Amino acid sequence: MIFSKKLAPFYNLAIFYFIISFILRVVLFFHPITQSSFRFSESIKIFSLGLISDFFVFIIASVFLWLYLVFVSNLKYNKPWGYIILGGFIALFLYVASGRSILDEYGGALPGIVLIFIGIKTILFALLLFLPKHRDKIRFWLFTFVIFLYVLLILQNGLSEYFFWNEFGVKYNFIAVNYLIYTNEVIGNIMQSYPVIPLFSALFLITGIITYFIVKNGKTFIKTIPSFPEKIKLSAVYIGLFILSLFAIPTLALAENSKNVFVNELQSNGLYKFFLAFENNKLDYFKFYKTIPNDTAFAILKQQFPTLSGENMTRTIESDSAETPKNVVLITIESYSAEFMKMYGNDQNITPFLDSLAQKSLQFTNLYAAGNRTVRGLEAVTLCIPPTAGESVVKREDNKNKFSTGAIFKQKGYQVKFMYGGDAFFDNMQDFYSGNGYEIVDKSSFSPEEITFSNVWGVCDEDMYNKAIKVMNKEAKENKPFFNHIMTVSNHRPFTYPNNKIDIPGDIKSRDGGVKYTDYSLKKFFSMASKQPWFKNTVFVIVADHCASSAGKTQLPMDKYRIPAFIYSPGIKPQKYNVLMSQIDLMPTVFGLLHFNYQSKFFGQDVLKPDYKPRAFIATYQDLGLIKDNVLTILSPKQQVKQFELHLNPKEAKKDIAPEYQIFYCEKPLKTERTDLINETISFYQTASYLLKNKRYQQ
Repeated sequence: MIFSKKLAPFYNLAIFYFIISFILRVVLFFHPITQSSFRFSESIKIFSLGLISDFFVFIIASVFLWLYLVFVSNLKYNKPWGYIILGGFIALFLYVASGRSILDEYGGALPGIVLIFIGIKTILFALLLFLPKHRDKIRFWLFTFVIFLYVLLILQNGLSEYFFWNEFGVKYNFIAVNYLIYTNEVIGNIMQSYPVIPLFSALFLITGIITYFIVKNGKTFIKTIPSFPEKIKLSAVYIGLFILSLFAIPTLALAENSKNVFVNELQSNGLYKFFLAFENNKLDYFKFYKTIPNDTAFAILKQQFPTLSGENMTRTIESDSAETPKNVVLITIESYSAEFMKMYGNDQNITPFLDSLAQKSLQFTNLYAAGNRTVRGLEAVTLCIPPTAGESVVKREDNKNKFSTGAIFKQKGYQVKFMYGGDAFFDNMQDFYSGNGYEIVDKSSFSPEEITFSNVWGVCDEDMYNKAIKVMNKEAKENKPFFNHIMTVSNHRPFTYPNNKIDIPGDIKSRDGGVKYTDYSLKKFFSMASKQPWFKNTVFVIVADHCASSAGKTQLPMDKYRIPAFIYSPGIKPQKYNVLMSQIDLMPTVFGLLHFNYQSKFFGQDVLKPDYKPRAFIATYQDLGLIKDNVLTILSPKQQVKQFELHLNPKEAKKDIAPEYQIFYCEKPLKTERTDLINETISFYQTASYLLKNKRYQQ
């Protein structure tokens, strides 16, 4: 038999994988979210290096196929080995089933999964052992099933990469890793956002057709099982390529060095990007980023906070007026970009209420979100700390008893609650907020009659606000001020909400509809709140958790971090504050308006104070940015530092929009390095990481 035919299962699957990857790159290349034009050389790089990377990733991914095929044999069913092996399988099954195996120490679903796997292996081995006349047929269908699984996974991965790009404009990253944890919400989101039954019906049909042709061209391997010497040759070739791939894949990843982020993303392999995200979910700042001596970092920080001493952030905040302990309601709106609002140039009239409320509020026109995930927004307004590398503090194990806005309110005698229309278990919100002294009001707190509409993310915003009014009416009777942090859910894919509320039907799953319904619900909330006796003594803080999209051609696209923020209260004079500021500054500014005296550890500042020095923090889970003096400084792993000069983009500027509402910037590499800004950026992120790592950001 020709040796090359023995490799047929591998190269047929490989060719199929390369075709799917090529088609995917072409689709993403021309996708509307890919906001870039590519030079010819960049296009060649995307498709050539992308193909090479795909080849080596396929070699690694086919390890299970190699293991399966190399153990296909008739010898193991001969007496007495067949009975010995079967006895081993049965013994292993009984050991795991006993509930006293080593797997039970890990708990969860792991023992059950392993038990099912061993059970299936035992049954299949017994069938092949005791039914020798049907062995070839059983083996053929097992081989077909293995190929079917590979084809299905290749197609499924292609679809997943497309939908992930459609949502975020990048290949798999940290978000994809998180999605594996919260499968209920994510699968539910997919079920409600896309035509799942037709999609998966087509997927299985195509998988079956492709499997038929691959099995037809590769069944020689099963019909005539390779001899032991042939398996040695096959294994030698595969192991050699496997070892080469281990070195080639990270080397090729180094070639993803274009200034255009879309070039790097399209060139990369999604599976390897997922692996990197999984590996880097915990990033030690001091191991991966550029550092300076700690005393130098805190000395630089002292320029921002003159009253600091030593390696800590503790300082005294004193007001020159008497404290006014008003109620505070903080509303963080899901995925609410500044560009949705009329003042920032949107002409679709999808935020009529917030557009009007902004004119009656203290509005912050130049505020930037700390990150591009909900947990980053929650971290920013709760801990008022720069977004440190890796996971948000909300999702870390060491996330309790932190110095927080809730802690300040509790010191002042407030009732403190976190309200969320979904399951607060999602994104670890329950653990974080309860561990920091907040009472939790989430979907589990609702009675059936309080829920008029819900989707996979939770109850609609109207239901959440109705519940909030009930809770606040009860709190007001206790003669103690309250602080309630409400997190909305309706402006999130699948963008479903009750029909007949706005002029965009809730069942067409429209982003504009999600935004407009969120605005409509806020209007109803304020209408209800204004009729309550506590309304005039309440400060309302409204801010987005992050923008609707983070995709852009640069590492940290400025327009994808610009968010609206307002402070409204009958006693606060409406005005615009146009100075650059960060999401982490919002709550310290609220404390300033309430004239609170307190010991602070916050990195966030009261921006209305005359000594405030404008700057803003924006970050992904690994790129840490500081905006200051029209320069964006970015710290990245491997001690990399980049700086960009910021200029308003004349191509995107709108003539009828005021300068303070222009959000699109050109980011040009800085010709002369601003060492002072590099050191200042390092000082912020290094000291924040140091305090968290050494448990010095506790209450």
